[in-house]
Amino acid sequence: MHLPLGSEGGTSLMTENAKPVIEIEKLNLIFETPDAPVHALSDVDLTINAGDFVSFIGPSGCGKTTLMRTIADLETPTSGHISVNGMSPAEAREKRAYGYVFQAPALYPWRTVEKNVVLPLEIMKLPKAEQKARVKKNLALVNLEGFEKKFPWQLSGGMQQRVSIARALSVEPDLLLMDEPFGALDEITRDHLNEQLLRLWDQTKKTVVFVTHSIPESVFLSSKIVVMSPRPGKIIDIIDCNLPRDRTLDIRESPEFLAIAHRVREGLRAGHSYDD
Repeated sequence: MHLPLGSEGGTSLMTENAKPVIEIEKLNLIFETPDAPVHALSDVDLTINAGDFVSFIGPSGCGKTTLMRTIADLETPTSGHISVNGMSPAEAREKRAYGYVFQAPALYPWRTVEKNVVLPLEIMKLPKAEQKARVKKNLALVNLEGFEKKFPWQLSGGMQQRVSIARALSVEPDLLLMDEPFGALDEITRDHLNEQLLRLWDQTKKTVVFVTHSIPESVFLSSKIVVMSPRPGKIIDIIDCNLPRDRTLDIRESPEFLAIAHRVREGLRAGHSYDD
């Protein structure tokens, strides 16, 4: 394993005695298909600590989303061990230990913003006063006060995704799983939401796992970057990203940022065959 980059002149985002939230050991996942088995994940070992912001990056089909889905108990590993807050993924899901933000907002068009955010709380049968308080708090966290009565089709794509983040936060999870939530947005909107997400992470102190195809996005957001190879998905590098926590978009021009981005790019190149 390489030594961490970006430690000089920055404030470390890692805590030496941080509690492990996700522990993965020798994880393998093979999909059975009519043609032949597909080896999606191979011997994955990974520990994610409380308060980490960890990005999974790799080429399409490398298993980034599949790995996240195993954490969320949406896929079942073929072999190996995975725990979430000391529980199995199934137990963590039942206890609502995580919130999940999908690539598309997945909002119900006939429900208003507040009705979309409150939906999991209705399912949990929380008292009405508690539901109302959580909706108000989480819409404020994503800067959507005043849009409670709007419908999804009245919002921009970026605002819709912020609604989905508020909904994921409404169950008050310690862990937030985000599957390339800004991938379909234009660059200006994406940059703005990246800044907002960093502030949200700083405010809530949650552990975040984030899937992305973007090298700049992974470096800008993360405390740790997990670089994955093409199928079968393996971890080929884990990079500590010790940039200041209060980073702004200007940091993308700094030597420290560019050095980390270069290492991510080199890892992707090393793990990818261009002769296929």
